[in-house]
Amino acid sequence: MDTPISTIAVVGLGTMGTGIADVLVRAGREVIGIDISDTAAAQAVAALEASTARAVARERITEEERQDVLARFRTFSDLQAAAEADLVIEVVPESYEAKQEVFRALDGIVRPGTIVATGTNALSVTRLAADSAHPERVLGLHFFTPVQAMKLVEVVSSVLTDPRAVEAVTQLALDLGKEPVAVGDRAGFIADGLLFGYLNQAAAMYEAKYASREDIDAAMKLGCGLPMGPLALLDLIGVDTARTVLEAMYADSRDRLHAPAPILKQLSEAGLTGRKSGRGFYTYEAPGSGEVVRDALTPLGSADAAGGREVRSVGVAGSGTMASGIAEVFAKAGYQVVLAARSQEKADTAKARIAKSLARSVDKGRMTGEARDATLALITPAGTLDAFADVDLALEAVAEDLEIKQELFARLDKICKPGAVLATTTSSLPVVACARATSRPQDVIGMHFFNPAPAMKLVEIVRTVLTGDDVHATVREVTTKIRKHPVDCGDRAGFIVNALLFPYLNNAIKMVQEHYATLDDIDAAMKLGGGYPMGPFELLDVVGLDVSLAIEQVLHREFRDPGLAPAPLLEHLVAAGCLGRKTGRGFREYARR
Repeated sequence: MDTPISTIAVVGLGTMGTGIADVLVRAGREVIGIDISDTAAAQAVAALEASTARAVARERITEEERQDVLARFRTFSDLQAAAEADLVIEVVPESYEAKQEVFRALDGIVRPGTIVATGTNALSVTRLAADSAHPERVLGLHFFTPVQAMKLVEVVSSVLTDPRAVEAVTQLALDLGKEPVAVGDRAGFIADGLLFGYLNQAAAMYEAKYASREDIDAAMKLGCGLPMGPLALLDLIGVDTARTVLEAMYADSRDRLHAPAPILKQLSEAGLTGRKSGRGFYTYEAPGSGEVVRDALTPLGSADAAGGREVRSVGVAGSGTMASGIAEVFAKAGYQVVLAARSQEKADTAKARIAKSLARSVDKGRMTGEARDATLALITPAGTLDAFADVDLALEAVAEDLEIKQELFARLDKICKPGAVLATTTSSLPVVACARATSRPQDVIGMHFFNPAPAMKLVEIVRTVLTGDDVHATVREVTTKIRKHPVDCGDRAGFIVNALLFPYLNNAIKMVQEHYATLDDIDAAMKLGGGYPMGPFELLDVVGLDVSLAIEQVLHREFRDPGLAPAPLLEHLVAAGCLGRKTGRGFREYARR
């Protein structure tokens, strides 16, 4: 274990094994590729030839360097070829039986000082190590796909692992240009431990027919900035693989959020495992293709927009950041906007905020001075809701307090003309409770914008059991006209985005609370391994810990699932007044402005 790692055997030449081999040979290591399938070995060689040819074409390496890389990769069908390796990385199918067979065979082949790593993302490294004649040399080395692009490597130690083995593979990961994160042995480790719970909830949401697969995926991409929607990601990972990982996580945690959604079993057993089979949650052009093709579940388009009501003027109630942002969005789209606050002064201040926002757009060349002036001219600030008498759409963006919203809707009911659509921007409260405060609940709907409204493309359209079809069609049409992406969802806590996002954030807090991983390692793991724009603790501090706690409490009350109970650490920080960036301290400390 004290010698440098120069020769590495990769056992299993599927997508992951081939990717690992590619990265290793490019970093100057001798790689022995081992697979019982001659076809898999040939495909691995072809993949390396293709990737290095692209690198030459892009002038990243020379043809001579390419030939050196190809010469360092040899393939075999017999495990005996691993005898000369300093490190063996197994990436065979995700089952204890398959992996234990490899580990037991390696005991009689490799030197006692050779490090043996498992590429598992779900199974117990300790259990695999215990079956080995040299458990001290066994650890986990979890790469992420595509290996060439993803920077994260989770280095997984068991209680039996020799620290020198950990040190050696950590240095190797650094030499490969990766960012290693040290973690203990529990199902899913950091990244998958957080990611797969979220994916499982998305699958359950789709199975319950709460929202379409397209709307669930669009909501998480546009609302959270994720590179892929959860159902498309499940198809990429493999539905069967996801089910295996979740089974292992559930066996470890007994958390119902990790119990695989029944649809994962149904799809797996039907052979609909995702891209690799040509069909999973979506249908693909061919097995192995990433090209989605239409099927019986594909939406037909925006035919539902027909039969909506005409909207020429919009009233926005509120004077905060969200209200002014929404007013700016509607005015930019050419609507007459009445911006009403509790006083004329507050309304004027909100319009001034919009003027500053538009001025920044002009400075950045995103709009002309004439367009700015025309947009501002469409906004009329008002100190009373009475100014909403003639608007076609009245939208509230006041405090997230049900009594305040119900009182406002009762007033809108008296002020707004018959046929006006009444909308709430609530992110967590029941829309139907606002509707019942009026004498026209069929005219009430939710339009959940995301902050900052001018930049964020998503709007969750929340219809209640009382919302009229023409009101729903009207709001979808208006949302498209203001250049936002509408997604449909029912009136339940969290809608799509918050119902999937906040349990993930809560589980990240539990990891820290249980001393499994640090804030920095978890944030790094999710950004580097999951492609998230922000780590969970960065995001929590931006959102506000008090806001996050309130949403967690609403979700827990609605679904009554013990796994959704807010983490005590979050409750303690809120009680201490540590609310995130706005107070200068949350999970991290910030410089006071």
